[in-house]
Amino acid sequence: MITLPSILDVDLNGKVVLVRMDHNVVKKGKIKDTMRIDATIPTLFHIFKKGGLPILMTHVGRPYDKHTGKINISKDDAVDPIVEYLDSKLMLKGMIPALSIQDGLGITDLSPLGKAVKELKAGAIDYLYLPNTRWFKGEETKDEDTDKLAQALANYADIYVNDAFGSWQPHASTYNVTKYLPSYAGLLMQKEVSNLDKIFSPKRPLVAVVGGNKFTTKIGSLSALIEIADHLVLGGVIYNAYLSAKYGINISGVTEEDVAAAQKFITDSKDHAAKIVELPYVVLSSFPDKREEDSWDIYHIHDLKAWDQSEPIGFILDVAAESFEQEEIIKIFMQAGSIFVNAVMGYTDLFPEGSMAMYRLIHKNTMAQKLYGGGDTIQDFGTYLPGIFAQAKNDDLYYFFTGGGAILTAIQNHSPYGMEPVQALIKET
Repeated sequence: MITLPSILDVDLNGKVVLVRMDHNVVKKGKIKDTMRIDATIPTLFHIFKKGGLPILMTHVGRPYDKHTGKINISKDDAVDPIVEYLDSKLMLKGMIPALSIQDGLGITDLSPLGKAVKELKAGAIDYLYLPNTRWFKGEETKDEDTDKLAQALANYADIYVNDAFGSWQPHASTYNVTKYLPSYAGLLMQKEVSNLDKIFSPKRPLVAVVGGNKFTTKIGSLSALIEIADHLVLGGVIYNAYLSAKYGINISGVTEEDVAAAQKFITDSKDHAAKIVELPYVVLSSFPDKREEDSWDIYHIHDLKAWDQSEPIGFILDVAAESFEQEEIIKIFMQAGSIFVNAVMGYTDLFPEGSMAMYRLIHKNTMAQKLYGGGDTIQDFGTYLPGIFAQAKNDDLYYFFTGGGAILTAIQNHSPYGMEPVQALIKET
């Protein structure tokens, strides 16, 4: 049996604990949603309770330009708002170490961190919060600089804890650092992996709902998911690609590359074709960025098949709410034992009705385990259905993951332990 080395099983008293969080919640210098921060507070409390001295770190945004190799530094991607939030919420005193930044190279010298750690040990501050990990040279490059950074970080700590379930990519701060420090899973990481196992060993039937902007990025996880799900529902642009590939509907905004990926998925999954749930009613519009009275209408997909396909018929911007009023669709969701949702139904936030109708239908099933993942999915749920969302957060049958991409990566790798940063924690157990 696989088990994760747990932060609960290690002596933290007087130890400097380097903790990788997934606090990637800052956009344009402001926190857009505190959910990911709040989810890690139990781990932080445990460290304080056991006498540990925490150094926290997270990535924010995508400052590293893979084409030029340069790191673009901006206050929009700084961790300052996160520290301000933690200090205010928990009545703590945190500090961001003053590390110099070289233009284009980012942070290359960690030596000033030594002085900050001394202040931490002396009790002058409650915790340190490193600058955005993606400002550090080597964090994402996956070369010798990555190992150098990991080793440099390890020099200032005694123990490493990964509590960043949503940060599934193997970077210096999530993966390489485990080579140089005793490494453990934080409380959130353990909770997320435990709930992820409910997708692999679900209460049946399992209904899986997946959306996204590109079929090419989802084909691996979809191919794995259709093997374990009893019903697979597609939403967003990938549903458009599916309709284009299966029925030859010429839909605006769908690339040839995505149609080809959808066609491959359909061909490879022909033995499981009956599992794919087609949502019959969609919103068709001539404009992707407008919602005017005469600019859109609702159609059945079989009607669209009969149209002239020599030119694009328009944009399918949402799965219409009417789809979730159909007897066969209601039956699938109401009889489900487990429902996994990693999707919004709409192409843009101008049309949320499809997602709202689906979330309402799922909520009516009072017996199923409901597993939600993905920032857009959860944010839309909370924005458009705040009353139901408030109930869901206090319902043991619901679980809201902090990372959508992480879940799909694990599914693609056929295991709740399928992400490389998680594998790094268990490599010696």
